[in-house]
This record gives sequence, C-alpha cells and structure tokens, in this order.
Amino acid sequence: MALSENKQKMLRGELYHAFTPDLIADRARCKHACTRYNNAGEVSRRRLTELWRDVVNDDTPLPPRAATSAEDDKLFEQDPWVETPVMIDYGTNVRLGKNVFINFHAVFLDTCLIAIGARTLVGPNVSFFSGTHPLDPVVRNGTQGPELGKEIHIGEDCWIGGNVVILPGVNIGRGSVVGAGSVVTKGVPPFTVVAGNPARILRKIETAMDPQQQSGPGGRGWPKDHVQGAEIPMAKMAESSEGLETLLGEK
Repeated sequence: MALSENKQKMLRGELYHAFTPDLIADRARCKHACTRYNNAGEVSRRRLTELWRDVVNDDTPLPPRAATSAEDDKLFEQDPWVETPVMIDYGTNVRLGKNVFINFHAVFLDTCLIAIGARTLVGPNVSFFSGTHPLDPVVRNGTQGPELGKEIHIGEDCWIGGNVVILPGVNIGRGSVVGAGSVVTKGVPPFTVVAGNPARILRKIETAMDPQQQSGPGGRGWPKDHVQGAEIPMAKMAESSEGLETLLGEK
C-alpha cells in the first residue's frame, strides 16, 4: 500500500499533520499491540518475540519450534529483549539490533526512525523523542497544526543509563555511555562518557574496541583481556572534562 504524502513528509522529517485518519489508525494499531505485549504475563520467549515483532510490525517468520523449551529459547538469543511496560507511537519506525536490552518504562516517540545498534543496553525510564513541534504557537495550533521530527541513531555497544531523555536528531556514537538522568541534546562521539542536563562530555573511554586506540602507529596496544570498569564516579569524571571537551571539538 502506497504511503500518503503526509506520512512521507513525517518520515522525511518535514512538517506533517499527525491527526489524519491513516496516522491515527497506525498509532491505534501500535497501541493495541503494545497492550498485548505488556499484558502477556508468563509466556515463552517465542511468544514474547512474536508479540514484540507485532509491535514493530516485523513479519519475519519465526524459526521452526525446537524439541525442548530450553532449546527453543536459544533460537531467540539474538533477538532484542524489551522489558514491560513499553510505550511506542508507531512501532514501524523502531529498529533494535541484536542483543539489545531495553529496561522497563521505555518510551519511543518514533515519528521518525529510532535505530539502536547491537548489544546496546538501555536502563529504565528512558525516553527516545524523535518527534517535536514548531516553536511558534500560531503554527503549532494544538492538534490542528503540523509537527515534525528527526531521526535518532544509537550506535552499537552503547550503555544508556536510567531516566535519560534523548531528543530529536541525536546520534550517539558506538561504545558510548550516557549517565543516568541525562538529557542528550546533541551528538555524542564514539567511545565517550557524557552526562548532565544538557549532557556534556566527561571522558574518553579506553577500549580495545576503538580503532584509534588499537595496536599500530599512535595506538595503545591494549591486551586482549583489557577491561575498563565503572570504577570512577561520574561526578569525579566531570572534574577533568574541560580539557577533553576541547580535545574532541565540543567547545
């Protein structure tokens, strides 16, 4: 079925009208799918995956059922794990990579695409707001006026702390960490810790995953088993963040 011009404008991040029959129906479909997912109760991993795919309107066939429950659960090890309850506007504009974990009370306003890369962990009460409104109240005009959005992209291997708000148009680079309670208003470089309202850079993450830190000219040559833990409180990180922001071009 061809998309209406209004819906195409929404997906392109242009001004569009949200209270048209087709978009109202799209949101109603997702609302009912979320209700079924949130109220699933104690069901198998297969059933939960099936319900989640219904939320995001993914019609990929499930694999044939395995001989035992344990073996069947393993078939879905790579699928995202989304705790309930979760609230989503459309569902069709949410893309979660392999091994993504979303904790409870997540909110996805997926006016535009919200993409989260593989192995990213998201804490509780995190909101992804890809939709926004005109500042001029004459244009905004309640439910009769237009709105718009910008895509949100979260890289692979990120960690988003609890109670974080991610605003329209934000790109968070691979392997980065967003401290709890932060409001992310602009892009985050790869392998960086940010926190605050608005979020600002606290430090660079030392990791063998970063190509710039690997062995070779200018590289650190981390051993294979190098692991950097969360041993430094974020408040302490902030004390030395000034020079790092300058280094990364954030000031």
